[in-house]
Amino acid sequence: MDSDEDMHMEQDDAPISWPTSKGKGKEKAVDPPAEVLEGDNLPWVEKYRPVTLDDVVSHKEITGTIEKFIEKNRLPHLLFYGPPGTGKTSTILAVARRIYGDSYRKQILELNASDDRGIDVVRDQIKNFAETRTLFSKGYKLIILDEADMMTTAAQSALRRVIEQYTKNVRFCIICNYVNKIIPAIQSRCTRFRFSPLPVKEVEKRVNTVIEAEGVKLTEDGRQALLKLSKGDMRRALNVLQACHAAYDLTGETEVYNCTGNPHPQDIATIVNSMFSDEFTTSYRMIQTMKTERGLALQDLINGAYEYIEDIEFKSHARIYLLDFLATTEHRLSTGGNEKIQLTALLGAFKNAVELSQKS
Repeated sequence: MDSDEDMHMEQDDAPISWPTSKGKGKEKAVDPPAEVLEGDNLPWVEKYRPVTLDDVVSHKEITGTIEKFIEKNRLPHLLFYGPPGTGKTSTILAVARRIYGDSYRKQILELNASDDRGIDVVRDQIKNFAETRTLFSKGYKLIILDEADMMTTAAQSALRRVIEQYTKNVRFCIICNYVNKIIPAIQSRCTRFRFSPLPVKEVEKRVNTVIEAEGVKLTEDGRQALLKLSKGDMRRALNVLQACHAAYDLTGETEVYNCTGNPHPQDIATIVNSMFSDEFTTSYRMIQTMKTERGLALQDLINGAYEYIEDIEFKSHARIYLLDFLATTEHRLSTGGNEKIQLTALLGAFKNAVELSQKS
């Protein structure tokens, strides 16, 4: 038994209480784990979340390496990074079940750092959990920090000190989308694993399982639209599928696009062809009318146009010019650019692309 003066003891059968996030003069309860939710209220993302490491879709090289760490009882601090919906949280929860069994919730602290991202959370919740050890239990506990790239630099610096101080009785799993937002001092103390977007075939396998289990009526074009919009994000695919199932008796391509708010491919084709061939004023008015009638944002149209142009036959240098201009326009919009100004500039770019393709 350790003799550190600041080390507390807690019983294995201590009652579970969901952690709270302290704000200015008040506390906010963190959502209970998925097991608390029941019946139809359970999101399919949680209902069909992998239970074991073998259930995790793709990333077998990552799960295989972690399995070896566990077998040798040498689990290091972990840093999972990559796009949303690629299995980062599911993997670490499967790891927790693998180590602690069905009572794993007693041995882990799971925090969403996008909500609890200040230094007080590190000093209070994380440190208090880290400095306690479980009576009659060997090994270590696990702290999961999701969306850690939203933590302030001061909070990350404090976290680095906690990681150093309590490595004997706790392991950290840092989860983020952008690893460059995690300070080097934390990165160097963790074993890093990158979770890439899931292959479409892997997403389709899991989606087909859910469709069969839930009795979803989905047409083939609806299935293809769902897979296309998911872009390797399993969470997005299941959320859209559940929303469509709740809203429509039969889900096709149109229903999928309506449910997500994305412009329909036919609308994108109409807009792009108009910008290529119609007179400037005619094209501008048509796009503005379609935006109003469909409730679309220019940024959504630009994303659709980008994918459309990648698929059509077009002179390579004109295509590169146009794709670069679309990306620049999207960036300007994301930083507060005026939509009307960006649309007129974009129309001009399409006319320039046509001229470039004709000169070659």
